[in-house]
Amino acid sequence: MKKRHLLVFSFFLFTIWLQAQNITPIKKAEVLTKVMEENRSIKISEQEYNEAQADYRQTNAVYLPNITASHTALATTNPLMAFGSKLNQEILTANDFNPDLLNDPSQIENYATKFEILQPLVNVDGVYQRKAAKTKMHAMALQTERTTDYLTFEVDKAYMQLQLAYKAVDVLEKALEAALANKKLADNSFKQGYLQRADVLSVDVRVNDVKNQLQSAKSNVQNASDYISFLINDKTDVIYQPTDSLTVNILSLTDKTISESRSDIQAMQLSTEAYQDMYKADKMAFLPRLNAFGSYELYDDQIFHADASGYMFGAQLSWDVFQGSKRFGKAQKSKAEFEKSKYQYEQYVSQSQLELNKAKRMLLDAESKLELTALALEQSKESLRIRTSRFGEGLEKTTDLLLADTQYAKKQLEYYQTVFEYNYAQAYLQFLTKD
Repeated sequence: MKKRHLLVFSFFLFTIWLQAQNITPIKKAEVLTKVMEENRSIKISEQEYNEAQADYRQTNAVYLPNITASHTALATTNPLMAFGSKLNQEILTANDFNPDLLNDPSQIENYATKFEILQPLVNVDGVYQRKAAKTKMHAMALQTERTTDYLTFEVDKAYMQLQLAYKAVDVLEKALEAALANKKLADNSFKQGYLQRADVLSVDVRVNDVKNQLQSAKSNVQNASDYISFLINDKTDVIYQPTDSLTVNILSLTDKTISESRSDIQAMQLSTEAYQDMYKADKMAFLPRLNAFGSYELYDDQIFHADASGYMFGAQLSWDVFQGSKRFGKAQKSKAEFEKSKYQYEQYVSQSQLELNKAKRMLLDAESKLELTALALEQSKESLRIRTSRFGEGLEKTTDLLLADTQYAKKQLEYYQTVFEYNYAQAYLQFLTKD
């Protein structure tokens, strides 16, 4: 008896706790809008795209010049440096050719301002590296798009889970009402001597079982609400309530196939192309590079002055003939990465087709199960109605009534679970076949 009172008291406290929560009605469209604005997975994906875009911008150096400016101050008695500094400052005189002064010069100060420019002209491996970076950037944009598609699917699933949780609460609340009504009837029958104590206890057990199931169902409402809060990045303690109920959705999904234009498949294909470009870049690293260069220099013996100046420009053709087989190994590695990416692409497409086949079978199974559970629900409902009527007239055993009551609640829960599975299968199939 103590355990039963404790269970009732715990259930009462749990109900009060649920009522104290902030219950917020919400539509699926609202969830989707908030997810698109606040979800962290989307924000992470956007930053990954920004990283790829930044890598691509770095490759502008293949075409754009490298310009530097510097100001150097020095004091020296080094014979060569002292003579050269005077020469740059254009203050050299005939007396400076005196061997004694050349060999043992006085300290001289030199201040040089220098502007340098390096302009790439021919850099074939850099061109392919730039192409690979651009392809990777486009692949990341497609991955971001697929992340959005996935989260749209997750919103569908999460909202349906919330609907299912509320359906379970509704079913079990009605089952509890019926169980309490049966308990009242059983108590009256017991007082009149029509039932034994064991029958009354069986009814009490049924009431407690329903209370336990109802408590679990309300916990599932909180769990589903928490997941929606996670998706929309909302840290407040809220219980969401769907504005529409769980019903069967019928979508036109006939003859759906995996499309190679699907964003994630396109991203995989572009990733393979990027690896191919990197392989070409490593092969082109064996070719020489041609760069133009130039500088403009200002000299003086006082800081930030420029009484003398000069310039220089030219072109350089450089060729790294051998780097200890480093480039051979790098080219071999990039070739292996390219070949691996091709296999990964083929495997991904094949796996996607496998998932599609499973999803189609899952939808067919759910459709068949939906018809059977709907029929079983109607039969159990009618069975409960008949047994309840007979029980009130004293013509039905308590155990048979409890069995019918339990069966009806079970079939309701099974039916709504099947509706969820059917709608989920359609949403998943739509996600897999989205272009």
